[in-house]
Amino acid sequence: QVQLVESGGGSVQAGGSLNLSCSVSGQTDRSRAMAWFRQAPGKGREGIASISRSSSRIQYSDSAKGRFTISHDSTENTLYLQMETLKPEDTAMYYCAARFSGDYYDTSLQHSDYRYWGQGTQVTVS
Repeated sequence: QVQLVESGGGSVQAGGSLNLSCSVSGQTDRSRAMAWFRQAPGKGREGIASISRSSSRIQYSDSAKGRFTISHDSTENTLYLQMETLKPEDTAMYYCAARFSGDYYDTSLQHSDYRYWGQGTQVTVS
């Protein structure tokens, strides 16, 4: 079965940066889009960045545009999220997700489109 494990979270001051990683194992040959989501206490799960299986299409939320960069290394089966100029409102648990339906070139920021999820890594900005 597909497994996803996030790492790289931590506590940083406003204006700082963090790089998150998501290691993917198991059967990934039929995977489609992958994405990063976040969820703050009392809030819903928010899609912030998505990348297609081919890495040819990328989608960002408004809050992520210009500050976050998603990338995928297919040879290492690792998803990355580079976050810069972090703000207190970025504080949340960050999750990576994989989708096994949809078009090979599709992206999605809808949590219901994803079947496989990691356990999350905490990002705290003060």
